[in-house]
Parts: sequence; structure tokens; C-alpha cells
Amino acid sequence: MKPDELSPALLADWESAVGFRLFSEREVPTLTVPEQIAAAIGERILSDRLAPGERIGEQELADEFEVSRGPVRDALRILEREGLVTLIPRRGAEVTALTAQELQDLMEIRVGLFEIAARKLMAQRPADLHALLTMGLQRLEALAAAPDGGSEYVETTYRTMILVGRLTGNHRLHRMMTSISLQTLRYSKLGLASVERRQRSVALLREGIAATARGDVEKLVAVTRQRIEESARQAMQALQTPGRTRKTRP
Repeated sequence: MKPDELSPALLADWESAVGFRLFSEREVPTLTVPEQIAAAIGERILSDRLAPGERIGEQELADEFEVSRGPVRDALRILEREGLVTLIPRRGAEVTALTAQELQDLMEIRVGLFEIAARKLMAQRPADLHALLTMGLQRLEALAAAPDGGSEYVETTYRTMILVGRLTGNHRLHRMMTSISLQTLRYSKLGLASVERRQRSVALLREGIAATARGDVEKLVAVTRQRIEESARQAMQALQTPGRTRKTRP
């Protein structure tokens, strides 16, 4: 399987940075100032440079980005919409905490969206589907065994799923899949932190790709659900283990 088996447009999307992932369907030059600020702060949250519960100062951001506080407030509202920031009356903004209840809610939605996408893709069989999944598998196999490959493994899975969602041809479904994957990204990093968990995830992905090749939609749906649920259970255990996630800063 070679990358050039993908269409040039899809390959270009794959190779591009994950940056501006809040607006993955948009060209970067078209982003407004608040959207650019939201994208930058969102990357800090998703890369753990801003910890769950950490306060986000409006004036500090305004100074950093050399804007008034208005665009910063708009950016924080965008991040609140995507579940990355919580706006608290009279206290300001802080990075949304990771909780067991949110994880459960998000995973229920994710399972449903991915089942819709899987059935749609199996009915349509887009030309790039098998090539995209196979290339993603190859990269994930290399990262699964690397002791420090957890973060990049999750990012690669995220990138692959964004492009798989695009292949459905349903813009709203793609946007919802992107949003829910974004909101679950921090939880996925907990659920796939160990080499053992990543190797298990890769094994299930292989089963899913084999089911896709056979046209076995029920097996694909079952394996996809299993991958999501196993990752969620591991993330839940991590949330319940003292010291595994960073605490709210004062």
C-alpha cells in the first residue's frame, strides 16, 4: 500500500498539520480573528499545555494576540461550544475538566455517529476508503509499539477519522464526527496511553478493515463499537485513579 494510491486532494489533507482542527472544513486564510484565537488556544488544550481546570485569562490572551477583549470573548465562546472551555459567571473561563459523566455521554454519541458513517460508507464504497484505512493502519502499527507513541497514535486516529467522515459525502455528519472526535481526544489519550491498549486497538482496526473489504457491514459496526468502548473503559479507569490526571490549578 503506497500513499500515492490516495487521490492527490485526500493525500494533501492527510499530510497537512492537524492545526486549526476546530475548523477542519475551512481554509485557514478565511478564519476570522476570534476563530484564529480559538484554534490556537484549542491546540494548547488538546496538547495538554493547558491543564483541565486551568484558568484562562481574557486580558492575558488579549495582550498576547494584540487584540481587544471582544475577539477573545468570542474565541472562548467558540471553545465552549466545542466543549473545551467552561465559562463560569463572575469567574471567567477555564479549561473544561475531564469527568466520567462527560466521557460516558460523549462515547454514546460517538458510537452512534460512527455507526451511521460505517453503514453509509459500506453502501457507497468510495474509491479512497480502503487506501485511506490501510495507510492509517500502517502508521498506527508503527506507533502502537512505541513507548512514547501514545499522543501521536491518538492524533493519527483523529486525522484518519476526520477524512473517513469526509468520504461519507454528508457535510453535517462529517462536521459532527469532527466535533465529537475533538471533544473525546483528551479522553482517548488516557484510554490509549499504554502500548498494550494501542496494540489491542490496532488489532481491532485490522478486523474492521478486513470486514470493510468483505462488505460485512455488521462486523464493521460491531468492531468499531468495540474499539470505542474498550478505549472508553480504560479512560474511565484512568480518571478514577488518583494522580493519573492533572488537578485543577488555583
